Amino acid sequence: MPRATTFPTPAKLLTLGFAVSGVVHLVRPKVYEPLIPGWLPGARQIVLVSGVAELVCAAGMAHPRTRRAAGWASAALLLGVWPGNVQMAFDSFDTDNTALKVGTVARLPLQLPMIRAAVRAARAE
Repeated sequence: MPRATTFPTPAKLLTLGFAVSGVVHLVRPKVYEPLIPGWLPGARQIVLVSGVAELVCAAGMAHPRTRRAAGWASAALLLGVWPGNVQMAFDSFDTDNTALKVGTVARLPLQLPMIRAAVRAARAE
């Protein structure tokens, strides 16, 4: 498949989203700790490392020379955190918070266009 000739808007939005989310991971890790499946040890460390990974991916996608590798790394990262999103959706059903239930379930399919944006970034010139 031919590579795109410009940096697509969805990839720009993903880059911005990764930058913001990466900062939140580092400044407020408790926000993300519930997303880590209980069978994984070191939730805080996982959150911090994933925040750094998001920042590295965002910086990489922002620069044309590193965009290809960062786009593929971003797609891999999104696939890697998807189980956390699934866990949060399942856990939300243990609460009475309907908005949380709807939000966590609704975000699961949103991961797919984010992965697509990362792949488009990898293919952009």
